[in-house]
Amino acid sequence: MPLCNATHRSGFVNIVGNPNVGKSTLMNALVGERLSIITSKAQTTRHRILGIVNGEDFQMVYSDTPGVLSPNYRLQEKMLEFSRSALVDADVLLYVTEVQDNPERNADFLEKVKKMASAGTRVFLIINKIDLTTQETLERLVEFWHTQLPEAEIFPISAQERFGVAQLFDAIKDALPVGPPFFPKDQLTDKSERFFVNEIIREKILMNYDKEIPYSVEVEVESFLEEEDIIRISAIIYCERDSQKGIIIGKAGSALKRVGMMARKDIEDFFQKQVFLQLYVKVDRDWRSNTGRLKHYGYDLT
Repeated sequence: MPLCNATHRSGFVNIVGNPNVGKSTLMNALVGERLSIITSKAQTTRHRILGIVNGEDFQMVYSDTPGVLSPNYRLQEKMLEFSRSALVDADVLLYVTEVQDNPERNADFLEKVKKMASAGTRVFLIINKIDLTTQETLERLVEFWHTQLPEAEIFPISAQERFGVAQLFDAIKDALPVGPPFFPKDQLTDKSERFFVNEIIREKILMNYDKEIPYSVEVEVESFLEEEDIIRISAIIYCERDSQKGIIIGKAGSALKRVGMMARKDIEDFFQKQVFLQLYVKVDRDWRSNTGRLKHYGYDLT
């Protein structure tokens, strides 16, 4: 690790909040890269994903986490563990809400955030999606959150429209402690190339299927072969039921073909290289409730 001067700042900036408040959109806006899934569906982020921003005199290690929820099965329990872990190692905590969010959702988690703020952790309260409300309503929300988190600094923003993001970025940088970088200066994330292929495919499943299908699916890259002019990828889409498998494939394979075409385009944009993508669908019964299978898919914190 290279030595840094006495004014170099570095730290962990962890993003938490309820489902579908715009955490992943904010993460991608702050990092400047598309690292986290963004769809209109809740519970799209399943893992804790690091995005690293480097400057000459700073390193920001952003962490996007799953939305805080009351778990109904083992997978959601693991997702909640990822969110709770973000409260442990934060130098700056971004608690994200939005203009239509219900602050009474997951009140227990909010209490933990309040304790962190009271104990001295820098907490930034982010009111997202302000482009969807009026100035009067926004002022009421700011006053409400002042009473809920009096130690927090409040930032009204629109992550989607990039309004207020630059000011938030500067405030985060100033709040980081002085110290050397935690990662090499050319590193963008802690995740592998295969991980982002998985996430891109899963995003297209979220976009193309309704009801329980997207939440019953996991993706695993079986092979990733990078040649000089092309990347050859084979991936398996796992679902929990035979009936789900038929829906994912579609009539004469049409639905799966659509997912593959959309995913291939985004994978090519991500790697800036031609991609040959093969997708298969298999059944892995009740994997969301199976501890061993969850560990296999990377949902184990230990």
